[in-house]
Amino acid sequence: MGVASVFALILMVIMIVANWKIFTKAGKPGWASIVPFYNMYTLFEVAGMNGWMFLLLLVPIVNIVMAIMVYINLAKAFGQSGAFAVGLILLNPIFSLILAFGKAQYVGTGDTKTGNVATK
Repeated sequence: MGVASVFALILMVIMIVANWKIFTKAGKPGWASIVPFYNMYTLFEVAGMNGWMFLLLLVPIVNIVMAIMVYINLAKAFGQSGAFAVGLILLNPIFSLILAFGKAQYVGTGDTKTGNVATK
């Protein structure tokens, strides 16, 4: 049980660091990655979705669909392919680190309502 706890703690720290960098690349405050619920709200905004849609993650079955949608939109917001979105869905910690520390730049989603306008 101790090994599992240490592994979970390491994974949590990795995701906080990755989200911090992703948020700062997108022009959002990095500290949002350490605030429960607000981090998901911010992630949805970075992905070009309505921030309050994160509440649908609390609904069984719907949460799976919403998670897939947010990772597809997040990949698009950083100019990545559909294959990268599949990586975000299946191997989230690894691909989040690639997104955070790789060469991917935030290009937005073209959604003028949230202020995320694509620069390409």
